[in-house]
Parts: sequence; C-alpha cells; structure tokens
Amino acid sequence: MKIELAENYGFCFGVKRAIKIAEENTNSVTYGPLIHNSKEIGRLDKNFKVGLNEDFKSFKAGEKVIVRTHGIVKDELVQLHSKGVDVVDATCPYVTKPQEICQEMSEAGYDVLIFGDEQHPEIKGVKSYATHGARVVTSVEDVKNMKFKENIALVAQTTRKVEDYMMIVNYLIPRYKEVRVFNTICNATFENQEAVYDISKKADVMIVIGGKNSSNTKELFSIATDNCPDSYHIEDETEILTTWFDKKEFCGISAGASTPDWIIKNVINSIEKCVN
Repeated sequence: MKIELAENYGFCFGVKRAIKIAEENTNSVTYGPLIHNSKEIGRLDKNFKVGLNEDFKSFKAGEKVIVRTHGIVKDELVQLHSKGVDVVDATCPYVTKPQEICQEMSEAGYDVLIFGDEQHPEIKGVKSYATHGARVVTSVEDVKNMKFKENIALVAQTTRKVEDYMMIVNYLIPRYKEVRVFNTICNATFENQEAVYDISKKADVMIVIGGKNSSNTKELFSIATDNCPDSYHIEDETEILTTWFDKKEFCGISAGASTPDWIIKNVINSIEKCVN
C-alpha cells in the first residue's frame, strides 16, 4: 500500500510561534489550552514546566500567564493586566486581525457579523472586541432569520471553509447597501484544505491527525470524507485499526494545524507496521 502525506499539513505559523513562546517561558501556565492538541500540551508541561489553568479567577499578581493562540475575551485580558499578572500574549496574529476589525467596524457603526462557531474560544474572543455587539452565524439559513442595518461588516473564523463563507457573502451582497467582507481565513487553512482535497480524491483510505476539539482538523476531515468515504480522524497512533487498510492501495495522510511532527511520524510508522 502506498502511503503519502498531503502537500501541506501540520503546524501553521501561529502554532509554531506559540510553541516557541511557551518553550521560552518555562515555569508558566497557559490560560486555556495553548493549542488544540492535548499530546503537545502534555509535552510542554513535562519538558518545559508550562502548565494549564482554565480558572481565570485564580491568577495572581506576578504569575506568568500565556494567552493561548485562539486569544481570549477582551475584558479578561484587561483584567489580567490590571491584576499585575505577567501576561505573555501568544494569540495568533491571524486571530488578532479579526479582533481589530470587529472593534473598528463596530465603532464605525456597522452591524458586525461573524461566520464561525460561537462556542469556540477564538470566536468568543473575536466577538468581545465588537464594541456594540456582534452576531455569530454558521450558515446562510442563520442569516435569513436576521435583520441588519444597511451597513454590514463580515469576518470569518480563521479555520473555516472559504466555500461556506462565500455562500453567506453571496447572500448578503444583493440584499444590503454596503457589505464589507474581510478575508480572515488564514493562509495555512487555505493550503491545508486544498491539499487534503487533492490527496483525498486519489486515496482509498484517508487518515486525518489532530485534536478531536480542533476546528481546523474537523474541517480537513470533512473535506476528506466528501472525497474518500473511508476517512478517519485520529489524535495519535493508538487509535489506528489494522482493518482500515484491508485491500487498500493508497493511504493519504493529513494533519491539523496543531498537530506536531512527532505525532505524525508515529502515525506513519504504525501504519507501515500494519501493512507490512
């Protein structure tokens, strides 16, 4: 069986940057998971003494706290600074951008609309920057049930499918006087999604590696499944079943933006053992 990696996969710029920041700030804690990969978070804790704390109220003056890649709610960031916490901001610049846009457009009087998952930490943070509030949607159907002013500003979660974003854009443009559309889907998302689309069209079994709570990995898995019904989303090699590869000729592999190379290598090694 042929085993092939997608042309683009794994760690994105924002995650690489955050991991480097964490490794340089030993004996600290992250507020919420730094990235959506529990195995890598465990490695940082073991090797660099970078812990995890989700209890916002517990942070004390002088404590070193790393803000996760997805960012946090604006008021919480203000409170951390006011409490005298040593804040190390690892928010991905691609996430900071929609935060800034939401604040600017809201203050300019636009209705702010966010395409994404309202329960995702990135979107909770982005939404909090809209001074006069924002609404979050996941589909055109959501938009059809809403009324807006004449001027709308639209941003997207960084890991969403561009095709889904465009469906909302195309619905709004003919119906409102002004629709400001900001392309806030990051380049790595584009590249990884295109790559998984291409390889899943050729594969008869697909393995997508990444955290089960990782939004971008879920999107990769969705694309893979559309083209290759025998697609599997795993966090690491322990989830692999040998039966997945029975009578298969081409195994494609992709990985989410929070998946480290060491996990990807372990998965490939395990698959090779299954088929040899």
